Amino acid sequence: MATRGSRAEKVKRIFQQFDVNRDGGLNREEMAALVVAVNPRVKFSDEQINAILDEVFRTYGEFIDGEKGLTYDGLLRTYDDGAGDVDRDFDALGLELKQDITNGISMASEEASSSSIADERVVEPHKKQRTAAWAASPNHGIVFDDTWKIVDDLELLIKRLKMKQAKDGKLKGDNYDVYSDPGWSRELGPSSEISDKRVFWEESGNDYTAFVKDLGVLRNRADAARSREEAFDGHMAIGRVLYEHQLFKEALVSFKRACELQPTDVRPHFRAGNCLYVLGRHSEAKEEFLLAMEAAEAGGNQWAYLLPQILVNLGIALEGEGEYKAAVKALEEAIYMKSDYADAHCDLASALHAMGDDDNAIKEFQKAIDLKPGHVDALYNLGGLYMDMGRYQRASEMYTRVLGVWPNHWRAQLNKAVSLLGAGETEEAKKALKEALKMTNRVELHDAISHLKQLQKKRLKGNGGNNGEEAFIIIEPSKFKTVGEKTMLRQELANALDIRAFQRITRLSRCDVDLLKKEMNENDVPVSYSGSGAPGKSIRKNSLEEILHKLLNFLKPETFVGAVKAINQKILCVLDDSESGRVDLGMFFAVLAPICGGPPDKRKRVAYDALLWRHANEGGGQIKKVDVVGYIKLLRAIYIPSYGDSEILEIHGELDVSMVSLADFLVMFDDRDWGFGIMSTLLKLETGDRNRHGSHICSICRYPIIGSRFKEMKSHFSLCSQCYSEGKVPPAFKQEEYKFKEYASESEAMKDKCMWFTLHSKSSSPSNP
Repeated sequence: MATRGSRAEKVKRIFQQFDVNRDGGLNREEMAALVVAVNPRVKFSDEQINAILDEVFRTYGEFIDGEKGLTYDGLLRTYDDGAGDVDRDFDALGLELKQDITNGISMASEEASSSSIADERVVEPHKKQRTAAWAASPNHGIVFDDTWKIVDDLELLIKRLKMKQAKDGKLKGDNYDVYSDPGWSRELGPSSEISDKRVFWEESGNDYTAFVKDLGVLRNRADAARSREEAFDGHMAIGRVLYEHQLFKEALVSFKRACELQPTDVRPHFRAGNCLYVLGRHSEAKEEFLLAMEAAEAGGNQWAYLLPQILVNLGIALEGEGEYKAAVKALEEAIYMKSDYADAHCDLASALHAMGDDDNAIKEFQKAIDLKPGHVDALYNLGGLYMDMGRYQRASEMYTRVLGVWPNHWRAQLNKAVSLLGAGETEEAKKALKEALKMTNRVELHDAISHLKQLQKKRLKGNGGNNGEEAFIIIEPSKFKTVGEKTMLRQELANALDIRAFQRITRLSRCDVDLLKKEMNENDVPVSYSGSGAPGKSIRKNSLEEILHKLLNFLKPETFVGAVKAINQKILCVLDDSESGRVDLGMFFAVLAPICGGPPDKRKRVAYDALLWRHANEGGGQIKKVDVVGYIKLLRAIYIPSYGDSEILEIHGELDVSMVSLADFLVMFDDRDWGFGIMSTLLKLETGDRNRHGSHICSICRYPIIGSRFKEMKSHFSLCSQCYSEGKVPPAFKQEEYKFKEYASESEAMKDKCMWFTLHSKSSSPSNP
């Protein structure tokens, strides 16, 4: 198998062979000589040669160096994109490397052609000019003339739809969620597979409905073909065109139809799997990739070059389901088959990080970058990993390299500023933030700029100031006292903040709790064994993902990926501790209900109804007390693990089979010591986490205070919720104990201030005679 290094060397030798004037570029004349030389059996007309060159020079315009022509990097990119087979062209030219090269199956990307630049099955020039490179590939391209006509008509339909939606302002193109907040790559395959600029089509309007209707006519034309092979060709081409335009749902329909026509063909399963993954349907994607693998292995050497990419995509789908060990195994196998596969190393690194193996994750990210220095995902993700480890200088270097490839990547620019701040380079951080502000006007950038202004006034570096003093000290919880009943306890706030962070990652707070009730009413799940010993309404995890897709249907596919992963890590790993692959659906709904959207009373009621539903109403309108206790134990184990749950069953009685009404359930649920009383604190965070407090900043992190403000009543310094929950205080205010009062809004603080002045003035004024 040729390594990445040997492939690059072969391309260099080919480039040097045809760079006759040695100016570092292949002009049109030199490029034409290359096309003819590597296709000795094809007799090209001048018109055909010009059409091919027009396509190459247009597609790879970023690699054209003026009059010099296509650079070496550009030629290498054409091979990386599958426009040709390096080994085949190298052999056809009779070239040799100075070192020994191991001969084997070409591992070019999926679009690998049996010829370089042009296909030996000569395509009409006008088709070559207007169609993506895949269409001319002998393995993946268009075979029948009638298919070309269908593609022509489909391109016109898409163009018409795009013009209508753009005119109405419905067509949205942004990359807001291309990267999740932690920064871990979820992009499937090479970056060219899914455009950096995602397009989101508006699917609810009449124009889209009309498009789907017209698309159905084209599909019928494909089905009416003279042979099964031609019908397959038509549906595959329709799917590919739709996929290129990011109409993933419609592309999936076409690939599924192609699967029906030729069930043992690799290509439709592979393509269907890609669509399913982009749509966030990981378990279904996994099944399609497994079918593609079976077909590839049964097909012998014909599809051997595609196996590494199938394995990579399978690994990413497994990771999306939380099956990290299986994902690592698949990705390692892909690398074994194709050691120079940069994307495989990048995705393996992400899977290793998910398993907590950060040392090896760094090594794999670095391998991806060594193979492809401009690998944006690897650079961005490695920057995020360095940030997590506190290696801020290295993190800023990674983000700088991301910006070198993708100059308008505002998240990388913001992260660069934060990492520079962590490294103590305040002035550089300020410059980086200003650059980020030029790219976007998001509110977090303004908060970060305010933060830097405060740091300029009080020069803090890491956990220390200029004179070596500490920037903060951490106080033990017993010394943190509260003033007033409304002030949250420090540990309780810390736990509530963790739950609130989980709500934000999953967006469950935007999922109305009534949707859970609707799912229970519509899901007729039979009672079965989930692996926990007791029978219940259990389902397999892949079916649960479909339910989550309905509950979170407002999410973009990339965001849904992160939500499912978080739910896997926090909830499903506890519910399925026996690793049976099945989950008690009623218990899942009951655990979800308290953190969904809606009034608190309704959330609790739906949790109670879910517990009733899970055992098919064995007790009529009541639940066994032992089941309620078990439920609360799970709630606390999932959402408040720091409290521990070992004594819950012992204190409340594991064998208590008496029945519990809704009123009794609410009393148990709201118990602050043994129930889920933390929900009241969570509700305060939900309703107040957008509150701002004027010019008040946190005395520790120096950020503008958002949410509740915690004021120390003796020294009068203020903390944000996060710093208060972590027990941080300024070192200048060392006291035996600290008394804090919580202000949910600045109006509350003003009332307090007015009352103090009133009392003070009364006590100081002379008494009336």
